[in-house]
Amino acid sequence: MPVTNDYYGILGVRRDADADEIKKAYRRLARELHPDVNPDPHTQERFKEITQAYEVLSDPEKRQMYDLGADPFATAGARAGGFASAGFPFDLMDAFFGGGAPRGPRSRARRGRNATIRVDLELSECAFGTTRELTVDTAVVCPTCSGEGTAPGTHPVTCDVCNGRGEVSQVTRSFLGQVMVPRQCPGCGGFGSVIRKPCPECDGDGRVRTRRTIKVRIPAGIEDGTHMQLAGEGETGPGGGPAGDLFLEIVQRPHPIFERQGNDLHCTVTIPMTAAALGAALQVQTLDGPADIDIRPGTQSGQVIPLYARGTERLNATGRGDLLIHVTVETPSKLEPEQEELLRELARLRGEESPPGKFAPGQQGFFSRLRDAFNGR
Repeated sequence: MPVTNDYYGILGVRRDADADEIKKAYRRLARELHPDVNPDPHTQERFKEITQAYEVLSDPEKRQMYDLGADPFATAGARAGGFASAGFPFDLMDAFFGGGAPRGPRSRARRGRNATIRVDLELSECAFGTTRELTVDTAVVCPTCSGEGTAPGTHPVTCDVCNGRGEVSQVTRSFLGQVMVPRQCPGCGGFGSVIRKPCPECDGDGRVRTRRTIKVRIPAGIEDGTHMQLAGEGETGPGGGPAGDLFLEIVQRPHPIFERQGNDLHCTVTIPMTAAALGAALQVQTLDGPADIDIRPGTQSGQVIPLYARGTERLNATGRGDLLIHVTVETPSKLEPEQEELLRELARLRGEESPPGKFAPGQQGFFSRLRDAFNGR
């Protein structure tokens, strides 16, 4: 009977792939799709498919039969009495990967989940660091049962279905005949013990939810979007298991004056054209307080005045970034008659009554930007 499954496509390999490529592809998919890792029914079906594909392509004889369009399981099935039975791939590979191997009772204590909270900070707090008290709603060990999950004065009792092993044996047919495959005990869920009287406060979970406050040191120089990890400050696990981690998502609030780029700060100062032409002394704001800067005569719009070491501190390093002040020269849009007369006289003295204008390459105008946008630059 011809085979309709595309085993090469199922494993994602070429038809001329060698044995090592096929093995690597199968192992990669098996780690993702194994039922012990992903119990979703659709995923289990995919796991059966890749297992069957690997069974064919890893065997030279079966692969040759498959490439010729024949059923690679026909001969083996007749010889073993049902080689390609529905239960074969799953049960055999369970044993191969340890999914069906005896593992004994599993612990009720499991690691808790990680938790993430958002921390909003001002620019100065990110720049110089701060200490915050954070309120966290999380799961902690139940104070009544200390994580055991049982009512006071009681303890878990041995499961009478599996006698404490946490698993039972099930007979399964395979190409080897009937085999005993271990399965999780339905009576205790694989724990090997049963809680007859659950704790009234946590209902047997071993943990309760509460609100607690923790003090956190935010390091200087931390940036917007950074995630800080606090080990063991997350959710306590079921059965009093170890806690997960707490992640702090740092969000830097917008600043009315400064824009941060790495460790440098940028701001814009607007000055009148007379100050740009004649020069002036100007006071500006910094994270450290007011500072004086000199506007040199002839300052042009777009020039940058640096204030060194006035930016944010460097994270886990020494030194600070810079504060870069971008100058914008403001041209008056309306003049008084006397002001206009003075400017016309200045233009006459400078020979600028009819300026020719200065053009230079590299000044990107509207049409240049439009052209670059269409060219994908």
